[in-house]
Order: sequence, then C-alpha cells, then structure tokens
Amino acid sequence: MGKKKSSNTQTSKVAAKIAKKSKAAQKTERKEKKKTGKAKDEFDDDQDLEAILENIRREWEAAHAVTEELVEGPPSRRANATLTACPSGDYLWSIGGEFFSEDGKAYFYNDVFRYSPEKDEWRKFVSQTCPGPRSAHAVVASPSGGGKLFLFGGEFSSLYQNTFHHYRDFWCFDIATRSWDRIETKVRPSARSGHRMALWKHYILLFGGFYDPGITTRYMNDLWVFDTQEYRWQQIEYKDPNERRPSPRSGFSFLSTPDGIVLHGGYCKEYTKGKRPVGVMLDDTWLLRLVLASTPESSGSGKTKFDPLIVKWERRKRPSTAYTPALRSGATMALWAAKGMGVLFGGVTDEDSDEETLKSIFWNDLNGYQVSGNGKWVSMMLKTPKKQGGKRKKDRTREDDDENDEDVQNMAVAEPETNPDPDDPLLSTPIPRYNAMLAVLRNTLYMHVFVTLHCSREYTLDDFYALSLDKMDRYLCLKKSDVIIPSEGDDVSSSSEEDDEDDSDEEMLSGEEEAPEIKGTQEAAVEEPVSLRDQATAFMGVSKDTKGSEDDTASTPLPGESLAVFYGRSRESFLCNVRLEGHGEYWAQKARGSSDNRGKLLRRDGFSLAEERYGTYKPILEEVERILAEAGLDEEEMTRASATGQVGAGQNRNRR
Repeated sequence: MGKKKSSNTQTSKVAAKIAKKSKAAQKTERKEKKKTGKAKDEFDDDQDLEAILENIRREWEAAHAVTEELVEGPPSRRANATLTACPSGDYLWSIGGEFFSEDGKAYFYNDVFRYSPEKDEWRKFVSQTCPGPRSAHAVVASPSGGGKLFLFGGEFSSLYQNTFHHYRDFWCFDIATRSWDRIETKVRPSARSGHRMALWKHYILLFGGFYDPGITTRYMNDLWVFDTQEYRWQQIEYKDPNERRPSPRSGFSFLSTPDGIVLHGGYCKEYTKGKRPVGVMLDDTWLLRLVLASTPESSGSGKTKFDPLIVKWERRKRPSTAYTPALRSGATMALWAAKGMGVLFGGVTDEDSDEETLKSIFWNDLNGYQVSGNGKWVSMMLKTPKKQGGKRKKDRTREDDDENDEDVQNMAVAEPETNPDPDDPLLSTPIPRYNAMLAVLRNTLYMHVFVTLHCSREYTLDDFYALSLDKMDRYLCLKKSDVIIPSEGDDVSSSSEEDDEDDSDEEMLSGEEEAPEIKGTQEAAVEEPVSLRDQATAFMGVSKDTKGSEDDTASTPLPGESLAVFYGRSRESFLCNVRLEGHGEYWAQKARGSSDNRGKLLRRDGFSLAEERYGTYKPILEEVERILAEAGLDEEEMTRASATGQVGAGQNRNRR
C-alpha cells in the first residue's frame, strides 16, 4: 500500500514537470510569434513609407516637369516684362509682360524665354508649377546654387481691365533645372507693382512700388530685406521716423554697388483735395549704404534676432554745372558691372499742364551713371567712323583719340542730315521710346520691348537691339519690329497684324459671357473637351468684361460669392439700373416668361433660376479661386473682388 502511494506521487510530479515545460514552450513560442509579427509590421511600415516617398517624388517631378521649345524669335509684343542677365552663363532671361491690343483688350503672360547671344536663338520654357500671368513685377538674379532668379509681385487685369489686382507672391526659378518653386513665408512685403529689387552679397533688397485699389494709386517707400540663406523677409524699421529717405515712387533705377544700392529717379502721383492728381517725374539720386552687423543682436528669449544689416540712406548732391540728362520717367538703368556704371536709354518727359493737354517728349539718347564715389552722369554717344582720304593723318596719337572721345561723349544728340551718310552710326539708333527693357551681358547692352507714342496713340514694339558698350560703334538690330507707325499726317490706324499668339489668346478670351459653358454646346462635342482650368482662365477674362447689357453683369456670379450674395447683388443691380416702377426683381422678371405664378410664388421661381445659374458656374468659380490663390492674391483682396466685382476697376493704367 505504501509503495502504490509513492508511485502515484512520482507520476504526478512527472506530469507537472511536463505541463510546466509545455507551458514554457508555449510562452516561448508566443514571444517568438510576437517578435516575428512586430518585425513584419515594421517591415510593412518601412515598405509603406518608401511607397509614400516615391509617390511624393513622382508628384513633385510631374508638377515641375519642364518643356523646352526653340522659338523663331523674341517674345511677342509686350511691355513691363523683365529682361535679366544670367548669373551663371551667357544668356538673357525674359519673364512675363503685358500687351494691350488695338481694341482695348489686355493680355498678360507668365512665359519664360532664354536668349543665347552666341547662337542668336530664343528658347521657351513651360512648367506646370509657375507664377501666374503678370507685368510690372521685379526679378533679381543670384549666382548661388548654379544660378537663381527671384521674382516678387506684379499685377494682372481682366481682358477689358474691369478687374485688376496686385500680387504679393515670391518665387524662385532654378536655372539649372528650369523649374519654379514658390517661397512661402509668414512675413513678407505687401502686394505691389512697379517696385525694384537688387542683390547685395546674399541679401535681396526690395523698395517702393505702388498699390492701386481702384480709387487712388498709393505709392510706397518701404524697404524690405530677404536673406537667401535663411529664407526670411524682414522690413527695415527706422529708429528715427524723421530720418531722410527717398519719397514714395515706382519705376525707378535700383543698382547694386560694393557700398550698397544706388536709387535714381522714378514716378509718382500727387493727390491734392479738390484737384485732379498730377504725375510727378523724379530725378533725385540716393545711396542706400549697407554694412553687415558685426555681432547679431539677441532678443530677451535668448534667440538670435534676424537683423543682419545696418542701413542708412544718403542723398547724393549733384553740382549745378555737372551734366545731367533731361528730366524724364519711364527709363531705368541696367548695371554695366565691368565699368561700375548704370546705363540708361530713352524715356519720356510729360508736360501735364492741364486736364485736357498732356504733351510728351520721347527720348532715344543713351546716358551713363558712374555709381562709385559721388556719382557722375556722362552722355554716351556713338563714335563717328574715320573718313578715308583728305589731309587727315593716318596715324593719330592715342592722346588725340582720347580727347576726341571725351568731346564726343559730351555732344548733344545730332539731328540726321538731309542727305545722310549710309555709314553714319546715328542712323542705327532706335526710334525714341520709353519703358525699354535693358540688360548688360559682359560688355554688350541688350534692349527689348519698347513703347512709343504717335498722334496720342501708344504702340508696343517688338524690335531687339544690341550695342557693344566698349566699342560704341553702332546699334545692331537683331530683330526689326513688325509694327508700322504712320508718318505725320497719315492715318493713325495701324496696318500691322497682331502676333499669332495674341490672336489665339483673343479667340480664347473674347467670347460671349456664356463662353465658360462651352462644354454643353454642339461644337464642343466634335472638339477636344475644354478642361476646367481652361474654362476658369477664360472666365477670368470675360466674366465681368462683357460690354453688353446689364443683364449679363447681373446674371454672372463672381468668385467667392455665396448664392445669397449673388441673388441679392443681381436684384440690387437690376433695380438701380432700371429705376422704373412695376418691373419687380431681376429674377422674378426672368421667371415671368416661363411661369404663370405671381407674387411670392413668382419670386420663388426666380430664386430657383438664380440657384440653377449659380450651380452652373460654381465649379468654374471654385477653380478661379484656386488660380488666384496659387497666384498669391490676398484672401482679403479676393473677398473684396468677389463682393464688388472689381479690384482697381475702371482706371487708365498708363503709368510712367
């Protein structure tokens, strides 16, 4: 009996050990499975992350894909574009601009062109991610990172200039990849046009410009600095509010020097209560002296304050006996870095004596400004070639040549002779004009896109010139203008044809108010479908530009408008313009033709028509809002534009 009990106890112990080992094995197995599962999950996460990054890369490449096209010649006729010397190669870059056709339509561009003087060829670059169409913007070149072009601001208007707005977006064009990137910063300058930028060391300085809200044009004289290494904007604050500095202006010269930035001239308008605004041409010159701060300031929080520069404005005095060009506007200088000189061509002098008379004198002289020291103006005249034969000695001394060159530089512009010498270099001088786009590449001055006036009518030209500044022998016309300007006494109607590009733009933008709904027409059924972006682009040009009845204006919703705002605006617009009793509301009148209801029921039918109209345009309006947001238009300005139907509307934008 004792033996049997002992045997049972031993069996129980063995069973317990086996159970314990089995439990331990199960626990180990669970741990292994857990580890394996975790590793698998981490592997899957890594795979998902790689897929996400790959998708991001593909999307970025698709958005920044660039098409390059060899074009026949310079950009089509346009004004207020930019022409910039390449900081990393022998090229010129042209961006944007505007063109006003003979029938009063405005076209804006955002294309990028590159000119190669060596090959005498133009190439056009197009990418999906790029600034919106604009003019009167500012571009500055930086050699860092293989070369970059920084662009800020500018302006845009609808087809008939009924709507108008300014940009405040900031972009960087990478010359190596030909791609654009938008630089987003919380702090940045306000929206503006006609401003100027210059690069000093690795800082971009921005000054002045104007903002036109539609009532008065507000000119500015604020100063901003952008650090291209930190990618940050800061407005320069003056410790003394009475410190002397340039007055508000636009369209001035802004040239970088080792000591800072030279500012010259510009244009503004003076507003006096009870009197009409008067345009003012400026000819003062300033040096913005720049010094790097030796030690950065520290804020109370212990962080380094972004305050890299010490700035001071110094007005340059000009001796009364010194040579100076005639007072003018519409002329800015390009920097000839090799000689430390600004080069200025043409311009216009306005004699705004009364409201009915504006006499304008256009110039085609070339002037140089020595930016170093106290500055000095010189008249740059073409050199007259030596005549063969006669008693002139073949071997003149170098001293005689130098004296002759100095005399030539201070000569007035000579009038052509009755029987001009075909070899006379003065005959190669471009006709008088203003707003010429200038750029100096090494020792050659390039001039493109000009505006001139004849019989109170403006002509935008498209000729392209080059001048060797170190030789000053003659202007080389690289492309003649196709614009025919009538002689005195001739019919002022132009016989020139618009560029094919302008024609195609006009066909797209000059349709009736119903143009955005082209998808439902019979013609659209046989053609390629028009994208929503194309419809929105067309709508921006024609929605508020119809020259027809008030019915068109009232029945077209605006970007940002709610259904209630649209319905109320169209009703008020109708009542204000009809001013007759018994006509009722706009949409009720619309419903009369298809409804037998009266009173409240008729107004309900009218509201249904407004709702249907609003729904038809809503996708296009949302796309317009996206386009404006991408272009950098302020949200506040977008709201104001949608509420009033205009931003800066109805103004003559012929600013010097």
